[in-house]
Amino acid sequence: MSDFRKLSESVWASPQITADDVAEAAQQGITLVINNRPDGEDDGQPEGARIEAAAREHGLSYVAIPIDHSGFSQPQVKAMADALEGADGKVLAYCRSGTRSTFLWSMAEASRGEEPAALIEAARGAGYDISPVSAMLEMLAARSDG
Repeated sequence: MSDFRKLSESVWASPQITADDVAEAAQQGITLVINNRPDGEDDGQPEGARIEAAAREHGLSYVAIPIDHSGFSQPQVKAMADALEGADGKVLAYCRSGTRSTFLWSMAEASRGEEPAALIEAARGAGYDISPVSAMLEMLAARSDG
């Protein structure tokens, strides 16, 4: 059973998904799957290529923006912002627990001018605590103003 958590009107985060979850996502109107999990992180984890094949089979777009133990970088934030901006419909981003996807979503949205407090509240409503990146959100939002 999927655990898609609504972050905004067009973006959901999820723990690791399977090919069956991709089918369910397609039925729910998702048009883009974003993989924020590097391959080989855990034994038995579905490889990104497998999820990508399932996405393509169901007519969904797929983007991989893996976030590993080294953390987040500006190119990853930009890639996420570009993916969200270019999405033609609803987006499902996933990682092991959904937390990295939610962090990256919030950073991308802050870089596009969204209010950090609203992002923190939206994430909280979906069951994610993004307060560890609140200073980064403030910085990104401030940069977007100038």
